[in-house]
Amino acid sequence: MATRHDSDNARGRTDDRTGNQAQGQQPPAIEQYLVKDPERFTLNLARAMEAAGKAAAAWTAPREKGEVRDVMAEPMADMVKTFSKLTEYWLSDPARALEAQTRLFSGYMNVWSNAIQRAAGGDAEVEGAVKPDKGDKRFQDPEWGKNAFFDFLKQAYLVTSRWAGDLVEHAEGLDEHTRHKAQFYVKQLTQAISPSNFILTNPELFRETMESNGENLVRGMKMLAEDIAAGKGDLKLRQADTSRFEIGNNIAVTPGKVVARSDLAEIIQYEPATKKVLKRPLLICPPWINKFYILDLNPEKSFIRWAVEQGHTVFVISWVNPDERHGRKDWVSYIDEGIRFGLDTVEKATGEREVNAIGYCVGGTLLAAALALFAQEGEARIRSATLFTTQVDFTYAGDLKVFVDDDQIAALERAMSGKGYLDGTKMATAFNMLRAGDLIWPYVVNNYMRGREPMPFDLLYWNSDSTRMTAANHSYYLRNCYLENNLTRGTMELAGRTLKLSDVTIPIYNLATREDHIAPARSVFVGSGHFGGEVEYVMAGSGHIAGVVNPPSLGKYQHWTGGKPVGTFEDWVAKATENPGSWWPHWQAWIERQDGAKVDARKVGGGKLKPLADAPGEYVRVRV
Repeated sequence: MATRHDSDNARGRTDDRTGNQAQGQQPPAIEQYLVKDPERFTLNLARAMEAAGKAAAAWTAPREKGEVRDVMAEPMADMVKTFSKLTEYWLSDPARALEAQTRLFSGYMNVWSNAIQRAAGGDAEVEGAVKPDKGDKRFQDPEWGKNAFFDFLKQAYLVTSRWAGDLVEHAEGLDEHTRHKAQFYVKQLTQAISPSNFILTNPELFRETMESNGENLVRGMKMLAEDIAAGKGDLKLRQADTSRFEIGNNIAVTPGKVVARSDLAEIIQYEPATKKVLKRPLLICPPWINKFYILDLNPEKSFIRWAVEQGHTVFVISWVNPDERHGRKDWVSYIDEGIRFGLDTVEKATGEREVNAIGYCVGGTLLAAALALFAQEGEARIRSATLFTTQVDFTYAGDLKVFVDDDQIAALERAMSGKGYLDGTKMATAFNMLRAGDLIWPYVVNNYMRGREPMPFDLLYWNSDSTRMTAANHSYYLRNCYLENNLTRGTMELAGRTLKLSDVTIPIYNLATREDHIAPARSVFVGSGHFGGEVEYVMAGSGHIAGVVNPPSLGKYQHWTGGKPVGTFEDWVAKATENPGSWWPHWQAWIERQDGAKVDARKVGGGKLKPLADAPGEYVRVRV
């Protein structure tokens, strides 16, 4: 039986522990989740709510004025339609439905059993019933494993999200496109409901909120209001500290001049860096979905600067950021006022009629179509073409294909019909959704819940510098390439002609990247077989951007070279030679094999074209 003396001793031991904690020892785990200053916390909650009201006003005001038209109904309807096909498979057979429910219930029971073992005092020895995937950064805080409550939330979430993914993977009778869309929608939903995205279910967010008495929420809601206002009614998610970058100052700084300008493009010629240059100038056709300076981020990463240093006379097409005036500009317009206009400019500035050309992503698709058109017209100024992560055959196209079917394109065309263009934030959001776990939710948490400014990062600054797309051009691209695959079927019609890639007989350097989710390496490989001439297929390490923008000085990644791109992609990869480092020197050697003749370095404009502006020009500076 306990005595009063025993109780006093126990109380004394408790007081000693409390005193030790007050002197700096780590407090009990529960204290880090308690409000430190209730009055200040309440005041900050009120301030956060006030800022949230301003965010709501920034969202509603453009809609009340008719400046923004929501198009959420079509995507939601498509998601419901897709999920209905999935649920039909699992619910049409009671045995299948029971099997699915049993698997989910079994997973929950494992999590519950794990939680009971921890509660019994064995939490140090009990291993989680389910673990995050390797590389999953959402659950790195130690409390996700140490704290029984947060560990339970994490495991229950992982069980649920993986079960949902398995439903899609194991459903039979779904066509490839429907399965792809179902996987995409499930991934979006499961990433959105992750406990790491909410203050009360994320231990790190919870602690920061308590420690700062809610100051983080005040800062976060202010940033949310600013970002909705910047997006003119739509959320323009900030991914980098844009105040640290200025185009022409510390981004896109390779010296050059704008030597010609059309309604759609500025042509930039860069100053030589060598006394002798290759006789053939180099014309680069970048994508219009984003801006060309991904190839000129800074002196260390600039492909343009490197090419100049290798002796190229570099010309770059800088596409306009279109507005209402450009709504009817289609693929023919982009060929004529971009590529053909660029060739004319190169000839005027250098006197050369033989040109090496590069096309990047959709810019490469446009270049391939232009080459097929030029072959029929007898236009032979482009003597070699290099394609960076370019698809011409869309059979195995990347994740963007999830947005493409008749219904979705029709909805998009209706949305573009008013202003004549697709707003840049819409396309940026679509690209970000393809990697929402990397490009959306970490910034939602960091910006709006932790109230922290994102870090200055030139690549993410470029990624957020979105562009509009003309209605005619974007509709043509989606229908003729992604939906109908007309370019490789030999049924694409441009300028009154039916194009065939087999007419393109000039040498092609076709670069893919191994981890590309937009233009998969397999898709690029398959496209190689449609050209009529020699194709050098090369696969670089990393993805759509990092695999291309990989200077030799960094010593990063690798690239694979091999025989002709025939047979299956898997066989080619199995036989290919892995080479360390950047593919840039390999490309340079290939270019010089086509024609290594050199001439004296050329003055910008060649004395015939008056410079209109310093590089990087005016078009690239227009932001949305």
